[in-house]
Amino acid sequence: MATSNPAFSQSPAFQNGSAANATLSADKLQQMYESPSATSVDTDRMTVEDTVVKTAISFGILVVGAVIGWVVPGIWIPAAIVGFVLALVNIFKRKPSPPLILAYAGVQGLFVGGISAYFEATWGGIVLQAVIATIVVVGVTLALFASGKIRASAKATKVFLIAMVGYLVFSLVNVVLVWTGATTSPFGLSGDVKIFGIPLGIVVGILVVIMAAYSLVLDFDAIQQGVKNRAPRVYGWTGAFGIMVTVIWLYLELLRIFAIARN
Repeated sequence: MATSNPAFSQSPAFQNGSAANATLSADKLQQMYESPSATSVDTDRMTVEDTVVKTAISFGILVVGAVIGWVVPGIWIPAAIVGFVLALVNIFKRKPSPPLILAYAGVQGLFVGGISAYFEATWGGIVLQAVIATIVVVGVTLALFASGKIRASAKATKVFLIAMVGYLVFSLVNVVLVWTGATTSPFGLSGDVKIFGIPLGIVVGILVVIMAAYSLVLDFDAIQQGVKNRAPRVYGWTGAFGIMVTVIWLYLELLRIFAIARN
């Protein structure tokens, strides 16, 4: 067993080495203190800030696609089919794929731009109304979620899923009635049937807007849980994809509500 040597510990060489180590440690601590905080790239973990950036990139591509779809007639029809396929692929893919999500953003942009141009040509000014209404709904929902006023719950989510199934069935029946000519309104039952003088489409549309707002709450909650559970950084793309799908759905529903109201 080694024993300590008092003579060695008192030697100038030992004392100088200890001072150098102390100085080195102090310098390293100072560098660590002054260095910037670790980012999501450094930790490879999901953060709110990184997810916001991914969402902004996705919507940027969506807007570019919408501009192209607005000026190129008829492109929105094949874009709708391709967008639907890409949505299913992204939904059922185990690990998010940034290229596929950005491709979905671009293709859906073509669809949104094309159908918006059609609505605008029929009902002037309707696109601006739908855009403003969409921004308001998203902004209010985000503010309420950030303040803790609204939260996702198991009971509310169950009701939401049941309502979604009912809405999908109603939409499918409506499309079949329009295609077969069973209804004269371009909006099917939404335009023909009235409740106390109010078109059914407006009543259903308001309920769907509430559903879309709750879907945003689920998207925000999923991002919050991903950050809390230190999910891998790539899952920020999943959060961006979820928000994009919900906002597109919300915008199209508001566009339809305003069109039915004007009709």
